Amino acid sequence: MKIQKTNVGRILDQRKIKYELYQIPFQDKHIDAVTVAIDLGLPPEIIYKTLVTKGDKTGVVVACIPGNQELDLKLLAKVSQNKKMEMLPIKDLENVTGYIRGGCSPIGMKKQFPTFIANLAESQETILISAGKRGFQVEVNPQALAQVVQAQFVSISRNM
Repeated sequence: MKIQKTNVGRILDQRKIKYELYQIPFQDKHIDAVTVAIDLGLPPEIIYKTLVTKGDKTGVVVACIPGNQELDLKLLAKVSQNKKMEMLPIKDLENVTGYIRGGCSPIGMKKQFPTFIANLAESQETILISAGKRGFQVEVNPQALAQVVQAQFVSISRNM
């Protein structure tokens, strides 16, 4: 069965970046990255979640971290030159990024926000991130992802 291409796939095609698109059954409930890993039969440390935050000095900041870890807001504040960070309220997510919860990708947001990827991704051949639609994931080389979204690899996550 052919998987419907998302806007993220079209952007990667334009940049001539190799990727693989995955689709998992989506129910109308929040599915975390660990569940996605189980559904795809992959280790949770290669499934990355995209988290949107707001800094007191810079405004919106995007973080991509392994699905089996949690975001360290203090570390993110430091690397993004903020004193304080908080999660962007879910009610503001679509208006700010163009994406909804469960389908938020660092690729193709309404604006290019400062983006940070957990440094654990640097040593991985590929990682999976949301393809911009609930139930869709895209497997991509982390270096290529960083290039597309102008991201830096930094220490921003910790074990749950």
